[in-house]
Amino acid sequence: MQIPAISVEDYISKIPEERQEVFKKMFDTVTDNLPQGFKTGVSYGMVGWDVPLETYPSGYHCTPGSALPFMGMASQKNFIALYHMGMYAKPELLDLFVAEFPKHSKRKLDMGKSCIRFKKMDDIPFELIAELSKKMTVDEWINIYENNLKK
Repeated sequence: MQIPAISVEDYISKIPEERQEVFKKMFDTVTDNLPQGFKTGVSYGMVGWDVPLETYPSGYHCTPGSALPFMGMASQKNFIALYHMGMYAKPELLDLFVAEFPKHSKRKLDMGKSCIRFKKMDDIPFELIAELSKKMTVDEWINIYENNLKK
């Protein structure tokens, strides 16, 4: 489910009211903990954090001329989704998150390759999301992206 929006604030204003506070808290948690260099914005129908073209002029190979995506958040029909491309590309980071999740949540982990789904707004592990957000720098993400792109 994509939400057309021109800014993060616009996106949040268009999601269901009962999710807005939790969504904003998750957005702030990621933003406050990401290493410097990532840029927030709205793309692909969600809010996200990218490596700007000023930093990485090659940009995203799937959409030439656009910033390199790193993380994203979306309000879907039945859940809030957090997408972390670094976990998809770096198995050690995924393993760490999967191992730590039960220590932070009483619910079963619901995720795909890079998508973590939160169906219950009262059981989102904000501390773990903060820690996950700190784990990869812009330079590390560019290096991993380029190495995986060459395969």
